[in-house]
Amino acid sequence: MWASVRRYDANPELAERLASRSDEIKAVISAVPGVVSYYLIHDGSDTVSVTVAQDKAGVDESNEAAAAWLSEHASDVPSAPPHITEGEVLITLAG
Repeated sequence: MWASVRRYDANPELAERLASRSDEIKAVISAVPGVVSYYLIHDGSDTVSVTVAQDKAGVDESNEAAAAWLSEHASDVPSAPPHITEGEVLITLAG
């Protein structure tokens, strides 16, 4: 499995926009082949999304899908490009 973490620094407005349109976000990400899970995290300042997919191709496509959705539906929200970290998942634990 592979994971991608997209961090949008100091952007609480983006988290609010994504959360308010959660059904659309779920549809966009779940349409990517191989996606295993998706999480949206807001720590009060930063907006962070985590996507886990079966392989690197799924993670890469989810990053592209996220960027396209943001460009089309959230271009009015001021945002710098996200810091993206992606790599192979080495340990998993599901409760």
